[in-house]
Amino acid sequence: MLLNTVEAGAAGDPPLVILHGLFGSARNWGAIGKRLAARRRVLAMDLRNHGASPRAEAMDYASMAADVAETAEVAGAAPAAVLGHSMGGKAAMALALTRPGMVSRLLVADIAPVPYPPRQARIVAAMRAVPLRPGLARREADAALSAEGVQDAATRAFLLQNLRFDGEAPSWRCGLDEIAAAMVEIEGFPDFDSRYEGPTLFLLGERSDYVQPEHRPRIRELFPAARFLSLRGTGHWLHAEKPEEFTAVAESFFQPAPG
Repeated sequence: MLLNTVEAGAAGDPPLVILHGLFGSARNWGAIGKRLAARRRVLAMDLRNHGASPRAEAMDYASMAADVAETAEVAGAAPAAVLGHSMGGKAAMALALTRPGMVSRLLVADIAPVPYPPRQARIVAAMRAVPLRPGLARREADAALSAEGVQDAATRAFLLQNLRFDGEAPSWRCGLDEIAAAMVEIEGFPDFDSRYEGPTLFLLGERSDYVQPEHRPRIRELFPAARFLSLRGTGHWLHAEKPEEFTAVAESFFQPAPG
């Protein structure tokens, strides 16, 4: 499956693929992508069932990784450095483990290659409960999400980026039904028996609980060259909370080799 891609940078520069998290899209990475494009050809992709990419029933990580590989190959951007956050980080890891020759360097933002307990089901339920009727205003949608238990204003604002108001009635930009049906796979992770030997950085939010000390042995088993770095004062959305610091770390990690 070919993915919708937002490009920045010069065509001849080393490619960098950016993969967003659950309910995100390529456009969430616009500012960071433009800065990284000073030295790289940046391809920010909408993963399946997100943004302007096609909808599909399957949302397993092998399928998502295959989408990324196909899109990069068609774009002439393989091999590429790959940056993925959360769900996108899992897709990036799956790509590195199944197609290691496609990935020159790997930056995983605040996620581990392990299954997680259910965290997102209430978010999906809240989004599906928003009454998508003609005339619905954004503030009413925000209130509906709040009433359904999404109390954090920043989270609601992020989710509402998926709501389109250009039709007779509002609609979600993401394949909400497909995401809901695949939530077990999205929160899980396949039991790969391969390894990715290339340079790998796990960039963590200092206040996030997504990557625990007990996850590190499995990370090192799959990614023996892995290094770990925490971004001070950030949670799971570290790239949104401290974009300048996040970008500086990414720039340093993806710095092209001299010559």
